[in-house]
Amino acid sequence: MPDFLALIRRGIRLPPAGWMLAAILAFYVLAGLFGRDPWKGEDAIHIGTAWHMLHYSDWLSPDLAGRSFHEPPLYYWSAALTGSIFGWLLPMHEAMRLASGLWVTLTLMGLYYAGRELYGQDSAAASPLLLAGCAGLLIHAHDAQPMLIALAAYSGGLGALATIGRKPRLTGIYYGLAVAGCLLGTGIAPTLPLLAIAPFAWWLSPDRPKALHTLAIGLGIAALLILPWPLLLLILEPSRFHGWLATELTPLKTSFSFSGAGSFIAMLPWFAFPALPLAGWTLWTRRKDLRAAAQSLPLAFLLLTLLMLALAYRPREIPALLLLPPLALLATPGALSLRRGAANAFDWFAMMTFTFFAGVIWLAWSAMALGWPEKLAKRVVVLRPGFVGQFDLSDFIVGLIGTAWWVWLIFTAPRSPYRSLTHWTLGFTTLWLLATTLILPWFDYGKSYRPVAQAISRALPDGHRCLAERGLSDTQRASLAYFVEIEPASIDTEAGKSCDWLLVGGDTRQELASPAGNWTKVWEGSRPGDRKEKFRLFRR
Repeated sequence: MPDFLALIRRGIRLPPAGWMLAAILAFYVLAGLFGRDPWKGEDAIHIGTAWHMLHYSDWLSPDLAGRSFHEPPLYYWSAALTGSIFGWLLPMHEAMRLASGLWVTLTLMGLYYAGRELYGQDSAAASPLLLAGCAGLLIHAHDAQPMLIALAAYSGGLGALATIGRKPRLTGIYYGLAVAGCLLGTGIAPTLPLLAIAPFAWWLSPDRPKALHTLAIGLGIAALLILPWPLLLLILEPSRFHGWLATELTPLKTSFSFSGAGSFIAMLPWFAFPALPLAGWTLWTRRKDLRAAAQSLPLAFLLLTLLMLALAYRPREIPALLLLPPLALLATPGALSLRRGAANAFDWFAMMTFTFFAGVIWLAWSAMALGWPEKLAKRVVVLRPGFVGQFDLSDFIVGLIGTAWWVWLIFTAPRSPYRSLTHWTLGFTTLWLLATTLILPWFDYGKSYRPVAQAISRALPDGHRCLAERGLSDTQRASLAYFVEIEPASIDTEAGKSCDWLLVGGDTRQELASPAGNWTKVWEGSRPGDRKEKFRLFRR
């Protein structure tokens, strides 16, 4: 107890190290990972796919609501595994979402290791803090998201290649694991930068013959880990193998797009803030030493990743995540070498911004749970028709603790090159914690398909033979499978044409129109608060 009181009076030590750094990063990883349904979009799709794998013990290849899902299996293996281990303790979707926490943890660890190798022990903590503070990562890091495996692979691969001249054996092992994990987790395209950076790392190495031997070992390990899955798939389910391979190769057959690269770059000012401007500051202050590995390795990897994205992906947030690990690593020296005025401005901006928005969240919680202020409380219901807020003591206590932690951090953090970065990352995380506890029920009410799925299940009689669907998205089919174990067949298939029940989804009258034939509408509904998307259930 005396040590704890002394810690409260003394404040956090900067730079954070040891258990303090581990606790900060664990806070980031765990905040917002629990307490919510699978949300519309990627979260529901990947949880539904992992649930199907676990529920039907179909471990060879992923299925989405009973249909082939031509994606690599590693994320679904990991999510099904955490679901089977922790499903007795947590709701299954939360247990499966723990896999994302695992991959984010490996990402932060790999980046810490890379920062330590390139910039020294005192700078190492800045690399994972910068990545955790990137605005574009926060929500996706707490969703069910296979691209998180590529982030772990990129961070681990950069950490391995940074040690190529000092620890050749470890370099080979970690590099091989990174390549294998990336391909089995996210496919061929995201793995290309990891392969393309190898010749550059060899060129940077002071002992090139040994570096070549090291990289050969790494690629050998990767091949041994990668080949069993596609070979088994080819032997046991050749049609799925060819479907997966075609899906992987199709983006690589497109031509390079300068506009695509420009679109990804245009995302970065907000998506990669504050890593992007700090990386620019690094390049400016170290412009005379750009050929050194500390600058050239992450910069080359960043450019190779951007080249791959422009070739293989449409400009979207999910693939843009791949730019964040090299950017955070490149930004590390810049974050710790800001001039006093810039550092103080960044610090005040972080403190004022997150304190203001924390107050906004508490005000929204008061309107939602207590009905005050009255006008805002009415607006809450207008935006989510049918929503009824309730006071939850446990959420209230967590919110108080999170707010007290933020206030304590503001008043006790000592002056240090780490101060502004620590305030930014922990302020961002605290704000996310408050949002996912105090006002989570409001978000959950509008982003979950649970009410729709349960209403459809109630409208169907016991023992109905089969259900066909028309116009349902992957998210909707995955949610039906997960929440009520209904996996409808497409109306265009032979199985779907024989069904006496049809579920139609859409936004327009044409999409929701009654199908041709002797069909009768028996139910109509929508997600709470969604005025466009509707569902209709027909019986023949």
